[in-house]
Amino acid sequence: MLQRLTAWGPVILLALSAFVFNTSEFVPVGLLAALGESFNMTAVAIGPMLTVYAAVVALASLPAVLLFARFERRDLLLGLMGLFVVSHVVTAWAPSYPILLSGRIGIALSHALFWAITPAMVVRLAPQGQGAKALGLLATGTVLALVLGIPLGRIVGQLLGWRITFALIGGVTLLLMLGLWRGLPRLPAERGGSWRSLPGLLRNRALMWLYGLTTVLVTAHYAVYTYLEPLLQQHFGYAPGVTTLMLLVFGGSGLAGSVLFGRYQARYARPLLALAVAVVGLCMGLLPLAGGQLWLLAGLCVVWGAAMMLMGLSLQAKGLKLAPDATDVAMAIYSGLFNVGIGSGALFGSILAARYGVIHNGPVAAGLILFAMVPLLGLFRARRQLPMDGAAA
Repeated sequence: MLQRLTAWGPVILLALSAFVFNTSEFVPVGLLAALGESFNMTAVAIGPMLTVYAAVVALASLPAVLLFARFERRDLLLGLMGLFVVSHVVTAWAPSYPILLSGRIGIALSHALFWAITPAMVVRLAPQGQGAKALGLLATGTVLALVLGIPLGRIVGQLLGWRITFALIGGVTLLLMLGLWRGLPRLPAERGGSWRSLPGLLRNRALMWLYGLTTVLVTAHYAVYTYLEPLLQQHFGYAPGVTTLMLLVFGGSGLAGSVLFGRYQARYARPLLALAVAVVGLCMGLLPLAGGQLWLLAGLCVVWGAAMMLMGLSLQAKGLKLAPDATDVAMAIYSGLFNVGIGSGALFGSILAARYGVIHNGPVAAGLILFAMVPLLGLFRARRQLPMDGAAA
C-alpha cells in the first residue's frame, strides 16, 4: 500500500494542485455579490472580472508554453505556483477594484502555464501504462473544485469574508509547493512542441473543429453558470443558502459524469460526447421553467452538472489524442480557447442579464448549443477520415 502511494504521490499532488487552481478560477462565481458590495458594484457588473481573467489565460497560454518550452518542468511548476501564491496575497489585500483585478491577472498568468504543462506531466509521472488513470486523477481535481472548492469558498466568504477565501487558497498552495518540492522528480522538457509545431497543428482539421466546438460550448455554459447567484436570489427569490446548495449539487454530480466517462469512453466516445452536448443544452433551456420549484431545480442541476463534466472530459481527451507529438502546445491552445469561452460567456451573460434580465440567459445559451452542432459534426467527420481511427477516437 505504501509503495503504491509512493508511486502515485506526485500525480496526487498535481491533482490537488489542479483542485486549488480551478477553485481559485471559479470561486468568484459564488462570491459575486460579496465582491460587488466591497467595491460598490452589482453582482452583474463585477461578473466581467471573470472575462478579464479568462482573456489573460487565453492570450498568455500559447506564448507562455512556447517561451518556456525548454525549461525543466519541476522548477517551472514551482515558479508558476510561487506567482500564484503572491497573486493571492495581493487579491486578499486589495483595497480597490483595480488592485483586485491586478491580483487576479497574476493568478491567470500562472493558470495559463499550469494547464498547458500538467496533462503531459501526470502521464509521464504515472506508473507504466497508467497514463489514462493519471489524467483521470487530474480531472478529479477539477471535479473536486466544483464539488467542494467553490461551495466551501462561498461558505468561508459568507462567514469570514471573501478576502479570507483567497488567503486560504494561497496558504494551501504554499503547502502543496513544499510537497512538490520534496516529492516531484526533475522532468526535462520533451515532446511539448515548439513554434515549428504550429503549422502542423493548424493543418489538423479534426483539432481545429475541436477548438471551435470547445469555444462555443464553454461560452454557452458560462453565460448561464456565472450568473446562477443573481438568477436564484434576485429573480427566483431564493435564500443565499439555496445558491450554495445548488452549487454543491451541480459540482457533486460532476463525479457521476467522471464515472460515466471512465466506464464508457473507450467504446462509445462519439455518442457520449454528442449526448453530453445535447443534455447540457436542454438543461440550460429548461432552467427558467425548472427554477421556480426547488426539487425541479435540484434535479436539473444534477443532470446538468454530470453532462457538463462528461462533456469537458471528452473534449480534453480528444485534444490529447489529436496532438501526441506536440501535447503542451496543443493543450496551451485548448486551455486558451477554453478560457476564451469562459470570458466570452461571462461577458455575454452580463450583457444579456443587464438588457433583458438574467432569466433569459439559459434559453439564449441553449440556442448557442444548437449552433455548436456544426463543429461537432465537422469533428466527427474529420476523425473518421484519419488513418487508424478507432472506436474510441
